[in-house]
Amino acid sequence: MKRVGRQTLQFDRAPGILGRGAVGGRKEAAGPLGADFHQTFDDTTLQEDSWEKAEAQLQKEALAVAMKGAGCQPQDIHLIFAGDLLNQCISSTFGLLDYHIPFLGQYGACSTMAQTLLMASIMVDCGAAEKAAAVTSSHFCSAERQFRTPLEYGAQRTPTAQWTATAAGCAIVGREGPVRVLHGLAGKAVDLGVKDPANMGAAMAPAAADSIYQYLTDTGTQPQDYDGIFTGDLGAVGSTLLLDTLRDNGVDLSGVHKDCGLMLYDRERQDVHAGGSGCGCSASVLCGHLLGRLERGELKNILFCATGALMSTTSQQQGQGIPGVCHVVHLAAQPAGIQ
Repeated sequence: MKRVGRQTLQFDRAPGILGRGAVGGRKEAAGPLGADFHQTFDDTTLQEDSWEKAEAQLQKEALAVAMKGAGCQPQDIHLIFAGDLLNQCISSTFGLLDYHIPFLGQYGACSTMAQTLLMASIMVDCGAAEKAAAVTSSHFCSAERQFRTPLEYGAQRTPTAQWTATAAGCAIVGREGPVRVLHGLAGKAVDLGVKDPANMGAAMAPAAADSIYQYLTDTGTQPQDYDGIFTGDLGAVGSTLLLDTLRDNGVDLSGVHKDCGLMLYDRERQDVHAGGSGCGCSASVLCGHLLGRLERGELKNILFCATGALMSTTSQQQGQGIPGVCHVVHLAAQPAGIQ
């Protein structure tokens, strides 16, 4: 691989997506993309005795589906990159424990799917792994208990609040595959002083603008060169801020931008306020909907730009701002000249 510009990596071998898995809960199954999930659960406890255990099970199921699609077994995967929203990434640790795959835990908040996919692609492209897995998850109830208010409180949600997806996504990266990873950019942490945990879109939008602008600059491309530029998960508030910020800097995303947080749910019918969020939101949209469209040829060339709010309960209690980050992955249906 080689560096292009300041932050972008170009993968000379163009690692491919061998298998993918998207699993979700009842609310996700009822949304506009419900048919794109490989598996959904009507009982969002997944027959476990805690929300955290249920989320761990989502990761386990997503990896199982992806491995089946890739036609491989746990022993065929050299590395797994996984993370989630919970303290010490316990959904990933406990959910994937029984697979006995070398494990590298990641924390990128809602950007984790792009981060793990980027790391897996780097390892495959440089030869450190023949196959690597990227997986992440979130659960509405576990996230509410940790970051906001437990469900038993019955707290009222603000209009800017987003709904944490009960979902998980997994992609198995190898040397081949119908969808290839061409470029990747690791974003910078950006903090413009937003402190409201019920307005994640505003906190993450500056980082999304920074990463997308830098990627386009590094590669010398324009938004119209892509079939879609998919962020996740800015929601309604953050998407508007992103478009305005980039327009002020001479970049027009209108017509090509879509946000995973606005795709996963029907905002009016499902009452998710500003849209969806959580690691599992963009992960399930990518591994279910977007990769499926790339495989079918409905999309040829996209940017997946997952965004995350890098806060913790401690930083919130101490009155600190919410830094955002956005990682970019360039995905394409089998490009010409790539074997």
